[in-house]
Amino acid sequence: MTTSKWRSRAGTTFQIEKRAALGSRGMVVTNHPLGSAAGSEMLLAGGNAIDAAIAALFALSVVEPMMVGIFGAGHMNLRLANGEHHVIDGYATAPAASTEDMYKPIAASGPDYLKSVGDASSLGYLSIGVPGNLKAWTEALETWGTLPLNQVMEPAIRFAARGFKASGYLSETVVQVKDVISRFPETASTYMPGGIALRPGELVDRSDYALTLQAIAEQGSDYLYNGPLGEIVCDYLGRNGGIITLQDLEAYKTIRRNPVKAEYRGYELFAPPPPSAAGIHVAEMLNIVEEFEVAGIHIAEMLNIVEEFEVAKMGFGTADSIHLLLESMKKAFADRNRYTGDPDYVEVPVDRLIAKHHVEEFIDNLDMDKASPEIDPGSNEPDHTTHITVADLDGNIVAATQTINELFGSKVTVPGTGVLLNNTQQMFDPHPGHALSVQPGKRVTSSMSPVIVMREGLPEFAVGLPGGVRIFTSVFQAIVNLIDHEMSVQEAVEAPRVWTQGQEVELETGISELVMDQVAEKGHRVMPVNAIGGGMSIVRFEPGGLLSGASCWRADGHAVGIGGGFARSGVRFRPSVGEKDPPTVMSENIVAKTEDGDLA
Repeated sequence: MTTSKWRSRAGTTFQIEKRAALGSRGMVVTNHPLGSAAGSEMLLAGGNAIDAAIAALFALSVVEPMMVGIFGAGHMNLRLANGEHHVIDGYATAPAASTEDMYKPIAASGPDYLKSVGDASSLGYLSIGVPGNLKAWTEALETWGTLPLNQVMEPAIRFAARGFKASGYLSETVVQVKDVISRFPETASTYMPGGIALRPGELVDRSDYALTLQAIAEQGSDYLYNGPLGEIVCDYLGRNGGIITLQDLEAYKTIRRNPVKAEYRGYELFAPPPPSAAGIHVAEMLNIVEEFEVAGIHIAEMLNIVEEFEVAKMGFGTADSIHLLLESMKKAFADRNRYTGDPDYVEVPVDRLIAKHHVEEFIDNLDMDKASPEIDPGSNEPDHTTHITVADLDGNIVAATQTINELFGSKVTVPGTGVLLNNTQQMFDPHPGHALSVQPGKRVTSSMSPVIVMREGLPEFAVGLPGGVRIFTSVFQAIVNLIDHEMSVQEAVEAPRVWTQGQEVELETGISELVMDQVAEKGHRVMPVNAIGGGMSIVRFEPGGLLSGASCWRADGHAVGIGGGFARSGVRFRPSVGEKDPPTVMSENIVAKTEDGDLA
């Protein structure tokens, strides 16, 4: 592992398992090698980051079907080469026929709070929301891309038509939910052929989905939202107790939102606003870390212990730095439970929540030796989604988190189409009369946190990951790792993570038992876990015009960097007759010779 400043102060050290990629012309990081291949193919064909991102997402809908699909939902954060920032809210909405009492809850509180009788809100035909992914992808491409839809979709169609090898990760997810998949024959035929879960290396046949993608490539998103595919889906759902109609599909609109903009140590963060929890609560936690140090400086003037109040000098993975992160998470979740929702239905005081003075009272009462009282953890979210981070030479950046909600969504595949449908209704509160209760057209709150970080008007890095309620806390830690602990991109994504939603504390097993014991001594209920959140991907703009990209061990992530370029203008392979060979010019940065011919 490369030597880093953070290591001399660390309470936790670790070995990286993957290696970062470098590129000078572009970078694509996704959670599947074929997703990254599809995106890089667009960059090599002369496309921009938007072309690459949409190609990667269509490809992931083929090869990572348990996580993402055209009948899914997501948030896309874009920074354009001209300096503009946009967030595309393509999240699913509740069908028009939805009612607050359409599901019968099974618990008034606790981990089963969101569960409904018969799993009606999470499994099968009533669990499906009106999708936004396909419309968001095609609109982004039409607005900011440079390549035609059929070219951008070609890799995905190729992967679906020819089949692809199942990864161990895909196989494990099928095994995890095989009992419920087996209840839906159309889905089982693809992912459990012959009644047996796909094995690693086995060819996955998605030829029916290839035909659907080909039709979309020719007809655009209207093929679903106002055309034959929509008719097929709605007819099938109607015959099986579903409530999505053609009118729901026709009425669906993405929302172009202004990102939440926050500041941290001279950096500017751009992240999705509500109904995503990302921008507000990542900013809030960073404010706690930053403002805590300001408070500490004033105390240190009296106690002469300045160092104790700087998170970088606390060291990565020490009991004190972990305690500070955990207490910040408690504050963020308490505010999320109280405020965050669909802004069309709930008033969310964004400016107040991201203001640095909002955390001052919390900081004044923060005890570095003792855990604060536990809080109600609030609602939960499925961990299963995907994320891509893409950037090009011109400074276009796409950070997009996309999902069908739980593993394999509703588990419903529409016969003959290969289209796996979401179960985003699962995230609504099944109890009537609450901010997140089901209402027609409502979007649910999401923890998706595709974040773009700038400094002095120039891009620094972009980051995101899957993982439900563990997403924005993991992004928060990655930002601290990069800025405060000065980690490399690979170290930042692979570093052991911590998490709490207000009660028990999860610490990845990469943290030593000694540190875990020290954290527990502060009053936290420590629970060691193998992994927190999913596969993170980062692209960073490095000095010298390079891009670095990294993905972590928690998923099948691959980073592909684009280097090289086209031939110098006027180049010829050989000089014409009578001409001399052009002089050889070597970069001064590479080698220099003395007059005697020796290497300097």
